[in-house]
Amino acid sequence: MHVTYQQAEQIIDAAINKARETGVPSCVAVVDSGANLKAFRRMDDAWVGSIDVAIKKAKTACLFGMPSGDLGKLSQPGGQLYSIEHSNEGLITFPGGLPIVDKQGVLIGAIGVSGGTVDNDYKVAQVGVKVVGVTDLPEHPWRT
Repeated sequence: MHVTYQQAEQIIDAAINKARETGVPSCVAVVDSGANLKAFRRMDDAWVGSIDVAIKKAKTACLFGMPSGDLGKLSQPGGQLYSIEHSNEGLITFPGGLPIVDKQGVLIGAIGVSGGTVDNDYKVAQVGVKVVGVTDLPEHPWRT
């Protein structure tokens, strides 16, 4: 199963509305369960550099089935996954990328948000995910 185009648009709409509330121009990306870009939107005045960051946050959350910031905690100097961000043609390991899990516990995609502080990006991403699912994967999630 993958996030549908309609779901992706609903996710982005909700995230963009939250970004507007915070006053932070943002980029929002949604990927399917294979980490392929499904939908993307860049608000006026959002940083050009945030385009790539949003997409890579979503990709990171999808490929590893966890929030991008959680992977970041594991990839600090001396950590077991130090330098993992250099794999998979580049990952982003700070907050703002979240997996999207459906009611059956299946990973159907992920969202990535970039434009503000990592705390703000995380909050905007959470609002998007809630439109179609949750971010918590079961202990042994289905993987693409």
